[in-house]
Amino acid sequence: MERVCSIFSQILRFIPRTIFESAVREHQTEKHAKGMTSWSQFIALLFCHLGGARSLREIVGGLAASEGKLKHLGLDRAPTRSTLAYANEHRPWQLYKSMFDRLVAVCRDEAQEKKRKFRFKHPLLTLDATVIPVCVSMFEWASYVRTKGAVKLHMVLDNASFLPQYAVITPGRTADVTAAKKMEFARGAILVFDRGYEDHGWWRKLNEGGVFFVSRLKDVPATSSLKHGLSRPASTSCATRW
Repeated sequence: MERVCSIFSQILRFIPRTIFESAVREHQTEKHAKGMTSWSQFIALLFCHLGGARSLREIVGGLAASEGKLKHLGLDRAPTRSTLAYANEHRPWQLYKSMFDRLVAVCRDEAQEKKRKFRFKHPLLTLDATVIPVCVSMFEWASYVRTKGAVKLHMVLDNASFLPQYAVITPGRTADVTAAKKMEFARGAILVFDRGYEDHGWWRKLNEGGVFFVSRLKDVPATSSLKHGLSRPASTSCATRW
């Protein structure tokens, strides 16, 4: 009989269990744990994101519906809502940060081994941000609109390896360029970003630091262009040296 692994279990193969257990020992997340391992919590949270679950009930119910397949994921049984809620509230989030940092290091090593030809001699980085909805009652600091909460993930992507260089999480109302101003980039790097990052003062600072950039100007009304004596189209691409 041919055995076929679920897509979920195939995704988990990219996460070495040894790396996860090393992070567990580092942060002692199971020192006083009862009834649920850190790996079980991780599976539940990953299932939440991949399955689009919106509540603990949906997470637990979804895992319980796959009871016969849980052993392939390293679980004996589906967790209960109360156990999962307790784990989410009391276990340190630093476990997942450490795991992420270690996985990125592994991916970078593999990318170096399979290095492909790249047209640019300088590091080419893409800067962008995305809004992630969260529960405003649990994340009071993540204010977005009156009744909704959100965080904004600001990501810098290294185009040579297609891996994130680093990421910054801020409240959802934070402007893209506000977070970008706090970032530091190596001299000679080439930054690519959209019109949400237009700030001439920041552009001048990048230029003085030897950082190249490519972007687009915001749309400017034709009357305004004439008024200020602009001779080029409003949405012309611009690149430094500025």
